[in-house]
Amino acid sequence: MRESFNINDLICRTDVTAPLIVMMCGVAGSGKTTFAQRLEKVGFVRLSIDEEIWATNGRYGIDYPIEMYEQLKVNAELKLRNQLVILVEEKRNVVIDFSFWQQKRRNEYKKLIEDVGGEWKLIYLKVHPSDLRERLRVRSQRFDANAAFTITDEILNSFLHGFEVPSGEGEIVIEDKEQT
Repeated sequence: MRESFNINDLICRTDVTAPLIVMMCGVAGSGKTTFAQRLEKVGFVRLSIDEEIWATNGRYGIDYPIEMYEQLKVNAELKLRNQLVILVEEKRNVVIDFSFWQQKRRNEYKKLIEDVGGEWKLIYLKVHPSDLRERLRVRSQRFDANAAFTITDEILNSFLHGFEVPSGEGEIVIEDKEQT
């Protein structure tokens, strides 16, 4: 499903009996964090694996060895998943700033959210690969949690090849030009 979309569509819900959990979905550089930060500014709690690793362990390849990264990701996600359950039980709106590149993982989180009483929206940010490359090039010049792990062309190509595009999963597709 491809829709024209405005962030206010998430904020101005008529049924607010259940907390809203927005699951960001997209390849590195697609704008997930920018979109999630906009939701954070209007009261959503943002959960980010990259920022959890940065806050807990420091900089990739500087404060911890590169070979620890995969285990740190697993640990960070487990911590954030547990935090998500608590936030839903507290009736808080949450934006999950992960890539959700696998359908299996998306389905696991949807079920978890529903099981603890939340409502989910899957936001898929669709961006052309050439635009991703440019964004990642610019991002690699920054010094923050989201730029801690440099995405090379080779890594981006593997991400693009392995990414399972959501289709028929209740997703809201936002193409780059529509992020308003």
